[in-house]
Parts: sequence; structure tokens; C-alpha cells
Amino acid sequence: MGLASATTISSSSSSLLSSSLCPARRGFLLPCHHHFCFLSTFSKCNLNWKRSSGKKRGERVKCSAVGVGVGVGVEDEACELVNGVELSIGEGDDNIQAYLFKAVKNNNGAGVLLLSDIFGFQDSATRDFAYQVACHGYNVLVPDLFRGDPWEKGQPKPMFEQWLASQDLQRVANDIATSTKWMVDEFRAAGISKKLGIIGFCFGGGRVIDVLAADQGACFSTAVSFYGTRMDPTPASKIKVPVLFISGDDDPLCPIGVLSKFEKIIGNGSRVVIFKGRGHAFAHRPGSTEEDADAEQAFTLMRNWLHDGLLVNS
Repeated sequence: MGLASATTISSSSSSLLSSSLCPARRGFLLPCHHHFCFLSTFSKCNLNWKRSSGKKRGERVKCSAVGVGVGVGVEDEACELVNGVELSIGEGDDNIQAYLFKAVKNNNGAGVLLLSDIFGFQDSATRDFAYQVACHGYNVLVPDLFRGDPWEKGQPKPMFEQWLASQDLQRVANDIATSTKWMVDEFRAAGISKKLGIIGFCFGGGRVIDVLAADQGACFSTAVSFYGTRMDPTPASKIKVPVLFISGDDDPLCPIGVLSKFEKIIGNGSRVVIFKGRGHAFAHRPGSTEEDADAEQAFTLMRNWLHDGLLVNS
């Protein structure tokens, strides 16, 4: 189906971003007597890792994981209390590490599972993105998909396939299931019955398809896949919820034709958005001022999608 079936965005496009914007929300703090408020043990988030992108990306919410409460304005105030903590979840062989960001001041009671790219859950670009999602009211869990063995930047590329083969996909699927169960249990203990959203980048974007096919609408109500890799269309017909696919037209790891096929198979209002001239990882690892602008648009599309799927239509 190609480009004709997908929404294509150039660097000057803005029409898709003018409606259904997610405003800062107030009054959704979870009472501290709930089990979910174990998060009250957090300190105010002021992590010592750098933002991975340029000024425009930070200006989107005027806050980052490096510091909070910078500047003035509604969004600054909304981001002022985003707390984070590293967790150990699951038991025995199912035990994994994860990182949780919680929006405190404007918590909307919705949860999002974020699946990282090959660089893992401790990577600064992934945590920065998760932090900014939390700035808009969400509780975001980022699990360690690689059990402490992510792909390290600078490793020889010929070793990549060997490294990837060592990451058992069934074990990864089990760890994602453990993370999902943990979130569902925590929300249930807090008296919240909302379903979850799921986001994935690259490797994680590909796993979004597998997760949704296995879930069949039980735990997740919406999803966003950023330039997913190694995606298998076989189980796509089992997916019961809408998926937003975001990618660039210069990304050989995520062909447009493949995304169009997924959009057609899944249906349910799924959508493909392609950014002209953009390659792999532009949305969470922008490498230029121009990519910063497109990353900002991609973030807004994702934010609106989550808002509609988790808050409006839940």
C-alpha cells in the first residue's frame, strides 16, 4: 500500500497537531493510603543523567530528568513533581529490574509500559522520553528487557547479531508479562480499573506487536510503535486495539510497506504516520535541529493518541 495509505509529514506540516491536544490535568493524585502510594518513598526527581537531545526537545515541556520546575507556565508547573524510582519486580527466575516514573501533581491515573530500544532501560534517551511522558500525567514503567545486558554503544557491529541471538525472545516476552502484571496489580490495589497503554522504540516497537497479540485487549487499550524492528505480521490479526505507527521514510529497519500491512491487518482505527526524510530513532534520539522539530511533532501525536485511548475512550 506504501505511502498512499499512510499519513506523511514533512518538516513544515502541522495540521495533524491542532486538535485533541492533551492539556495539563489537575486533581488526580492517588491518595497515600492506597497501596500504589509506595511511590511516596520517591525523592523529587533530579537524576544525574543528561538529556540526549537538543534545546527544542527540552522546550517541549521545559523540564527534563536533569532538573524540574525550570521556567514558568502551566506545563512547567505540571512537570514540577515527577518522581522516579528503580524497582525490582517479580520473583525467582521472573525477577527483573525496572524504572518507574510517576506524575505526582497532575497524575491522571493512567499507566504506560515503555519498551526500550537495544540500549536498554538505563539509557538516557529512553529515560528522558519516559520522564516527559510522565510530565503529562502518566505513570510510566520501563522494564529491563535485557537483564543487565543491553547492546553497548561502541561495540563492533559484526557482534550485533550474536548479541541479539543471546536475547531469548520468549524470556523477553515473559519479562514484559511480569511487568504488565505488576502494573495491573498495583493499579487494582489502588482501586483503578483503567487499562494500560504501551509504547515501544525500535526493538521494543517490534515487541509491541507480540505483546498486543498475546494480550488481545485484556490489559492494554492502546499502543504506539516507533519504528519497530523485526516485526512479525503473523500474529497481527489477533490484536484487538488501535496502534499508532510512527516512522521515517528513510529507515531501512522499518519499511513503510510493512507498516501499511500492519495497519490494514490490525484495523481498529490504527494509523501509520511517516516523517519525510527521517531515519531510524529520530523521535527519541534526534540528531539535529530539524530532527528536534519532527521529534516534537511525533511526541505530540503520541501524546494525543494516549490521551484519546486512555483518558477519553477508556
